[in-house]
Amino acid sequence: MTYRFKRSAPCLSLSVFIALALATPSMAADTPSDGDAVSGPGHPGCDGLSAESCVQLAIDAMGGEQRLRGIHSESYETIGHTVLSEQSYRQQPFITSYERDKVTVDFDQQREVRDAHVTWPESDPHGSDIDVTLVATPQGGAYRGKQGQSPVSLADLDDAKDIFAFGPERLLLNALAAQDLKYAPSQWLRSTPHAVVQFTYLGTQVSVLLNAHNHLPDALERTRAFNDFWYAWGDVNQRIYFDNWNVVQGVVFPTNRIDWRNGTWYASTQILNAAFNGATDPAQFAMDSAVAAKSLESKGWQREFSDKKRVELAPGIELFQGSWNTTLIKQDDGVLVLEAPISSSYVHGILDKVRSEYPGVPIKGVLSTSDSWPHMAGVRQAVAEGVPAYILDLNKPLLDRLVSSPHSLKPDDLQSHPKAPQWTVVSGRLAIGHGANQVVVYPVRGAATERQYMVYFPQQKLLYASDTLVLNPDNTLYDPELMVEVSQAVTREHLDVKTVYAMHQGPTPWAQVHQLVEQAMSPTAAHKDASHAS
Repeated sequence: MTYRFKRSAPCLSLSVFIALALATPSMAADTPSDGDAVSGPGHPGCDGLSAESCVQLAIDAMGGEQRLRGIHSESYETIGHTVLSEQSYRQQPFITSYERDKVTVDFDQQREVRDAHVTWPESDPHGSDIDVTLVATPQGGAYRGKQGQSPVSLADLDDAKDIFAFGPERLLLNALAAQDLKYAPSQWLRSTPHAVVQFTYLGTQVSVLLNAHNHLPDALERTRAFNDFWYAWGDVNQRIYFDNWNVVQGVVFPTNRIDWRNGTWYASTQILNAAFNGATDPAQFAMDSAVAAKSLESKGWQREFSDKKRVELAPGIELFQGSWNTTLIKQDDGVLVLEAPISSSYVHGILDKVRSEYPGVPIKGVLSTSDSWPHMAGVRQAVAEGVPAYILDLNKPLLDRLVSSPHSLKPDDLQSHPKAPQWTVVSGRLAIGHGANQVVVYPVRGAATERQYMVYFPQQKLLYASDTLVLNPDNTLYDPELMVEVSQAVTREHLDVKTVYAMHQGPTPWAQVHQLVEQAMSPTAAHKDASHAS
């Protein structure tokens, strides 16, 4: 039989395949990565020009200084997503939340109003959509909702300040006005050389990457400390990409912004239907000034430990309840601290509490049971104070990065006095201590719980279920899958449990939780959810 080959699919010889295979790595190696230095002197696209003149070229490329200064207000819609890097049940690739907003910004009065519609993936059926209105100024802000007004977070105030100062409407104008404007080393971005100008604004050093060919500002870079969940990482390297350029009322305007942090593609926001200088209604920005003032009083994540909600689970086992629960466990040879959450300041208070309650008794270790950033952020303080930590094997790479992350912008004790961590890595069943308050830890290893371990108190038949148990106001389980996996682990390990509690839930009868798990697993559960939705 004769075989024929189509001309459109030529047969390549073995030598050609080998040549292509060998060529591919070198071709990839020749492609510069974003942030790589451009070799040689000069500033691509701005050789022979001052930094001010280079910025002026960028302003002209966007439509000119008069048009940029003529933007007094702006309205637009956004659609975007944010990866839940801080609390995904697994690490990368992360699950994401989604948001659709309507935004009005008054640049002259420095105020913003945002009607946000958020879709949250870690939610119960028919509870994923959240609607809230945010009003923010540099002097504070408020959320407006059905239950009234409440202070905005420091993170949302930071976002508003970024809009006023570092959005493309004002970025280049603020650079041009800066007294310390200068060149920084040139960089590659998207395989294109960029001149880089640098200036300080609001105490932050900002770099702007200007395209060598079209002079548009393709990105801004800075190293900053965040007030959102990224606070745990201290000095975070951030790059915000500007893209999808459109002409809006004579201004060449980027409608897409991508937020890159410490190597993670964190968020992408697409602006829709942008318009400048439309009519604004002062009533849009209405908020209670007293509520707004409270937003500036927030300590953010640097919260103080409180012992006001203290529950004795058993002699020598003390639960301190709060937004994040912590337990002190007195054993014959020292004290264990179950969880080191929130921040260094919080865990500093916990460790001080141990020393005041049990003077002269050694702190044997901290048990950090999950990988959610707010749950483990205080581990840095434990390391700084020389306290060993029990961590899950899958979480060790993350915690290694956490304790080695620089915190020079807001120094904590570990930044000021570096120490190596003392890890005890949990890979399977591990008994800690002896006697009445012995604990045994077990990795859960479920799909949603693979980065958590549970802590069992055999004598008390008490189980700490890490970050899995929360009862809703109607006494149903939040995200039943979590407790289904815990129940499976309890069965697997042949544990006899009478009482269970968790990071966000106080002591609860195991029989009650087991019944709720069985209800969630029943064939009629989905039908009830559907009926509720209708």
